[in-house]
Amino acid sequence: MAHSAGSRRSKFRFSAESVRASMWFWPFVSALVSLAVALVLIAFPTERESFWPMLAWPGDAAGALALLQTVATSTMAATTLTFSVTVVALQLSSQQFSPRLLRQFARDPFTQTLLALLVSTFVVALTGFRGVREDQPLPVLLLALTSLLGICSIVGLLAFTGHIVRSLRVETMMVSVRDETVAIIQQTYPEIGEPDGLPDPSFGPAGSGALLFSARSGFLLDVKIDALVAAGREYRVTCQLLVRPGDHIVSGTPLAEVWTEEGAPAAMDDALCGALQETLELGYERTAEQDVALGFRQLADIATKAISPGINDPITAAHAIGYCADLFVRLQPRRLGPQRHDDEDGRGRLIFPDRDLRYYLDLVCVPMRRYGCEDPTVLSALLRMLRDVAASAQLDDQRHELSRQVDLIVGEVTEERLGADAERVLEMAQHARAVLAGDLRGGFTDRAGESRSA
Repeated sequence: MAHSAGSRRSKFRFSAESVRASMWFWPFVSALVSLAVALVLIAFPTERESFWPMLAWPGDAAGALALLQTVATSTMAATTLTFSVTVVALQLSSQQFSPRLLRQFARDPFTQTLLALLVSTFVVALTGFRGVREDQPLPVLLLALTSLLGICSIVGLLAFTGHIVRSLRVETMMVSVRDETVAIIQQTYPEIGEPDGLPDPSFGPAGSGALLFSARSGFLLDVKIDALVAAGREYRVTCQLLVRPGDHIVSGTPLAEVWTEEGAPAAMDDALCGALQETLELGYERTAEQDVALGFRQLADIATKAISPGINDPITAAHAIGYCADLFVRLQPRRLGPQRHDDEDGRGRLIFPDRDLRYYLDLVCVPMRRYGCEDPTVLSALLRMLRDVAASAQLDDQRHELSRQVDLIVGEVTEERLGADAERVLEMAQHARAVLAGDLRGGFTDRAGESRSA
């Protein structure tokens, strides 16, 4: 087993995604900046005989101390309230929808901005006490800044109330997941028909390369493709990854196969292992940086929670399945599967594996078939999704996978489970099969629009 001594590190690396998902980073930065600004303003007290200093602060030192004390205490109370509401929102979203949605709230820029504003206001007000003396000119610019920040904090707190109510709506969460996943699909997968990026047989037969083993455990968050290609060029090797973003990796399991430029197994010394390990970022929690499957998983989680006995909300499940349908439509013009990446000389250095359409379909359909097999609303929503996706299918392979899912769902339909509703579900299956056969008019024509809504 080719382990690298230089890559045996247990700490996860600091990344832009971890900053985005951290609720303390920007408040901490804003506190430091506010402290520096407040100290600068304290160093320049202003005599108040002129018009502008009197306009900025017309009161005396006692009034200035009262202002600073009021703003500091009120801001701390507002900060406590904001943290409390955010924690309650995180708990509710985890229990009601999915624990994998917590990162969406932690990354919320509105909440991070408000917390940064409140912390900055508190730091400026607290620091201002150093500059207020009865026998010295007042730092009127700092007092004016404190007043402005206090007003902005009140406005931000009122806006936060409406924002958190809107954020806790399940439709808002699903739209957020859908928008993020669409962006990742566009960044990750090339269009069908693009000439480059297909696997190169010159890499050597699968199973013949030297294996690179993981020195750490965790979820694969990000593959630094450019760095991996550069490492291959430097060490004159080609590499085929055996893992994908979103995979859970255990220390000591294989990560990749590596060949020399001549097609022989590479010599996996510490330098090469360390260089390749550095290009793979691991973490304790899945992120959406390159992981398209995470968006499908989050929507499937919402649907699964909705049809649980404690909630029993099949309409929400149907809506989540509808958002999955939109994502599948976005996937179909894209080339799924492994991609080749070349160096500057056009030599293939990396085969980057990826998931196929069956994987994504199973990700959504399998839990819905199992947990919703006795609910005609859920089964009809799945068949509606497959029909709608089939309308934009471009390849025979795509139609085959969609037809396979229709057959699996129909296999769950029995009169013992659904009673009279079995006929309605089977009718929806006929619509899906009609579209797969090319009959779009027949697949979308119904009695009263029942095949388009839950």
